[in-house]
Amino acid sequence: MKKGLVLEGGAMRGLWTAGIIDVMMEHHIEPDGLIGVSAGAAFGCNMKSRQIGRAIRYNARFAIDPRYSGVRSLLKTGDYFNAKFGYHVVPYEYDIFDIKTFEQNPMQFTFVCTDVETGKAVYHDMQQVNYDELEWLRASASMPVVSKIVEVQGRKLLDGGVADSIPLEYFEKEGYERNIVILTQPAGFQKSPNKLMPVIRIALRKYPLMVKALEERHVMYNRQLDYVARAEAEGRCLVIRPEGKIPIGHISHNPDKMHHVYELGRQTGEQYIQKIKTFYEI
Repeated sequence: MKKGLVLEGGAMRGLWTAGIIDVMMEHHIEPDGLIGVSAGAAFGCNMKSRQIGRAIRYNARFAIDPRYSGVRSLLKTGDYFNAKFGYHVVPYEYDIFDIKTFEQNPMQFTFVCTDVETGKAVYHDMQQVNYDELEWLRASASMPVVSKIVEVQGRKLLDGGVADSIPLEYFEKEGYERNIVILTQPAGFQKSPNKLMPVIRIALRKYPLMVKALEERHVMYNRQLDYVARAEAEGRCLVIRPEGKIPIGHISHNPDKMHHVYELGRQTGEQYIQKIKTFYEI
């Protein structure tokens, strides 16, 4: 029976998720496959490379570094999170990504991007680490308006959460029968229409199907929440969600706040660790 781990995005809320998966690694719990969206992918890759603490470490270290993120980067490069520094300098020079472990680990690592020309989800399996693969990973976490469209291997891509925010159904179709789903919104949350649509329509006017996907994202997301709830009730998945709103915004330059959110995730991980072991039949 294939064990899966599904990680929702949520930008800096993903540090809460990082705390949970770090606890899982400390307890030597590893799924057969992981699928992540946006921050769930960008931080989840550290599970395949088995690098406990890496996500919080580099985010806190570079929180106020203009080379990493900020308005200066947005104005200079078109990306709020500097593409070159964050994805092609940090993992090779400052907080070394363990490429050997990543590539030797048999865990399937999949993430979701959105094709801006079709507005549809693209599911990408990453088993090697090179420039193009890191560009795919960057695309999954590239939020519209504050990120340039990522062009890689003939595709134009942005944030995977636009087209498939919680890819439990996809992973089940891939044969994963026992899935743990880590959400970054509390029980009862319902997504509302995007208030930035007027800006988005202008910024992405060349891509009407992407605009349509963003207009309908709240409908898709809430439908997926219903799907997860049914799967949870039927015992097909174990859902881990925060008890309340995670106390951080999509973007943060406060390392103390980052550490606080990460530690809240670790606390949740410790609270759930026995349930995780039981669900995975470890």
